[in-house]
Amino acid sequence: MQRVCFLLNVRKDRVDEYRERHAAVWPEMLSALSDAGWHNYSLFLREDGLLVGYLETEDFDAARKAMATTEVNERWQRDMAGFFEQSEAADDAMVPLTEVFHLA
Repeated sequence: MQRVCFLLNVRKDRVDEYRERHAAVWPEMLSALSDAGWHNYSLFLREDGLLVGYLETEDFDAARKAMATTEVNERWQRDMAGFFEQSEAADDAMVPLTEVFHLA
């Protein structure tokens, strides 16, 4: 199982709304993530907009590709695009960090 961590930046003026949106993620989006192999998926958001994502999956590239084929992900990404400081789509900006330590 791969453990994946990534960083994104939410625009500071949209942090509260970002939290609200994630308090009510669409049920079909949750199902699509699970079906695509995203497990133990968490997002942590700091007040300045730093977003830390963590998930576990068998194959991160395959899980991302599986999500890219879903209509619900296309709608979600389009709705969420204005929240991020990155110029590329959030899905494309999910660059995994290198793990340097883990205590099991």
